[in-house]
Amino acid sequence: MPEFKNLNDAATHFVSWLSEHALPLWASNGLDTKTGGSFEKLNSQGQPDTQCDRRVRVNYRQMFVYAMANEKGWFDNGERVVDSLQTFINTHAKNDKGQFAHLLNANCQIIDSKQDTYDLAFYLLACAWRYRAFNDQSALTAADAMMEHIDTHIKGIKGGWFEGDFNSNLRRQNPHMHLFETFMALYSATKNAKWLARAGEVFTLFQTHFFDEDKGVLLEYFNADWSPQFGTHGKIIEAGHMLEWVWLLHEYQQLTGSPVTQYTDILYKNAIAYGSDVTGLLFDECNEKGQIIKATKRCWPITELLKASVAQANAESDPYIKALYEQKAQDAIELLFKYYLTGDVLGTYCDQLDENNNVIVAESPASTLYHLVVAANEAITYCKSRR
Repeated sequence: MPEFKNLNDAATHFVSWLSEHALPLWASNGLDTKTGGSFEKLNSQGQPDTQCDRRVRVNYRQMFVYAMANEKGWFDNGERVVDSLQTFINTHAKNDKGQFAHLLNANCQIIDSKQDTYDLAFYLLACAWRYRAFNDQSALTAADAMMEHIDTHIKGIKGGWFEGDFNSNLRRQNPHMHLFETFMALYSATKNAKWLARAGEVFTLFQTHFFDEDKGVLLEYFNADWSPQFGTHGKIIEAGHMLEWVWLLHEYQQLTGSPVTQYTDILYKNAIAYGSDVTGLLFDECNEKGQIIKATKRCWPITELLKASVAQANAESDPYIKALYEQKAQDAIELLFKYYLTGDVLGTYCDQLDENNNVIVAESPASTLYHLVVAANEAITYCKSRR
């Protein structure tokens, strides 16, 4: 594992790993040369799994990844990759209603035609960055059409949206969190206030339903009327999502001036207090009492720790506390390289550890590249602002 002198050194190394290894690998081995679409995952040798089903949203996330990487100068000709992915979903992923489906089999045939709100949030995010990176006007037209469709067919009662165009006995904060991210990305790209107003709708849901003020945690599951839904383990808490909201709330504050520290400080504190082990790694699930429900540890929550730590540091005026957050951000990058970015081929990464921090899922899911790219961008952008 590399040793880093400071956060800037760690962030620079992280970006280099992405630009020199991960992004080229996924643009070559990660793309199906027959269809132009993204494979679902690579093994530790960097070879694709050609036999598993393929989630359509993976292609949206990869479109976002290569649009951002192109705009940041981390990958040349990202537009070629994005165009290939868009052609793939237009060709293989449209259901009989002309809308993008949820799941394909290994032969790229639709096996689940439903529309999932979580999926569509990432299609909108890809549209935002296609416009930002390539001035693709058709992406904005597609975003408007998709938003109208979501409002017409998936809009939920008492605010927000349902899980999709299908019946479900629950509603989750998670699709709304990514819509929040997406609406802010569309506003940042276009400066059209309608998207910021949309973000405001989700912020209100966070304030009134997602955030449990008494416990200082983020709730995950709800009934149709937004009353909390309790499972066999009580209130399920995901430290990774709590930290992701810390990052997003700070971004919302930067765009609107709305105060958020009454949420971000306690979410950050409790995510680490309830959800981390002695190494600093984050458990997949716990509850509001800090009892561990799932002791496994996926890669993506550490990227959210990095993003949240940088966001907290950026908002902090006290030099001592700022330095503590910067150290947590550096620690997060060190954890990534020690435990996850460890594949036999540079650019690959493992997905999940067991409770003893042994690798149990060695494959590299395509969907995780989104988390890694965003985290690296937040870290390097912060470091550049401090020079």
